[in-house]
Amino acid sequence: MKMKALLPVAAMLLLVSGQLAAPVTADGYVGQLAVFWGRHKEEGSLREACDTGRYNIVVITFYNVFGYQRGRYGLDFSGHPVAAVGADIKHCQSKGVQVLLSIGGQGGEYSLPSSQSASDVADNLWNAYLGGRRAGVPRPFGDAVVDGIDFFIDQGGADHYEQLARQLHGRGVLLTATVRCAYPDSRMEAALATGVFARIHVRIFGDDQCTMFPKDAWEKWAAAYPRCTVFLTVVASPEQDEGYMFQKDLYYGVQQFIDKEPNYGGIAIWDRYYDKKANYSGEG
Repeated sequence: MKMKALLPVAAMLLLVSGQLAAPVTADGYVGQLAVFWGRHKEEGSLREACDTGRYNIVVITFYNVFGYQRGRYGLDFSGHPVAAVGADIKHCQSKGVQVLLSIGGQGGEYSLPSSQSASDVADNLWNAYLGGRRAGVPRPFGDAVVDGIDFFIDQGGADHYEQLARQLHGRGVLLTATVRCAYPDSRMEAALATGVFARIHVRIFGDDQCTMFPKDAWEKWAAAYPRCTVFLTVVASPEQDEGYMFQKDLYYGVQQFIDKEPNYGGIAIWDRYYDKKANYSGEG
C-alpha cells in the first residue's frame, strides 16, 4: 500500500509512524525496500542488516545445491556462519522484517531434471527451512522459519520449476521471483504462468539487453502480472555492473515513472555488501 511522505520530496528515505524506512518517490509516495544478503562475509550479519532500520524485506542468498543428485542439498552464504542465521532470522522477524530464502543464484549446482526432483526439493525446503519437520532432515536454521521462498533461477533449463512452485504454494508458502529484466524470462516463464507468485523482482543488471532503465520491459512485466507486486532491482555500486544508476536518477527520475504502475511495490537492492559500502539506500 502506498503512503504519502511526511518529509519533503528531497528526502531519499522516510520513517513513517514507526514503519521501516522506504524510498520516497518524486510525487511523495513511498514503496518498500528489499535487500539481498549473503554474498559477502564483509557485509556483516543478517541481524546487523535488519538493525539498520532501512529494509522491509531481506532475501537470504542462496540455497544453490539441489536436483542433480537426490538427497543432496546445500547453501552458499559466502563464509557467513550458518549456525548464527537462525537466531538472526527470528530477530529480523521480531522487528517486522520479512525474511525470504532465495533458491538458485549465479552459480552452484542446481536443476530440476524431473517431476520427482521438483517434489524432492519441495519436501526438503518445507522440512528444512519452512513449517515442516521430518526425522533425518537437518534444519540449518534450527527452529527458525523463513517467511517465503524466492526463485532466482539464472542457469540451466526451465523444466519443472512450475511444479515446484505449485507444490510450495499448495502448502501455503509465500513465493517471489527474481527475474532478468528482458521480458519474458525464459527460465521462469512457465513457473510465473501458474499465478502463484506474490511478488516479482525485476533486475536491471546481469543482462546485456538491459544496461539502462528498461522502460518498455518494466511496462511489460507490470502488465503481464497484475496480481503480483513488482519491484525494480538495482545494483548499489558502479563497481558491480554497468547498469548502475545514481541515486538522484533512481529516486527523482525512474521512480516517477515506475510508481505509476498500480502493482509497483518498491526497490530491491543487490546487495547488502555494496549498499553498506556505497551507502546507496542512505543510511544515516
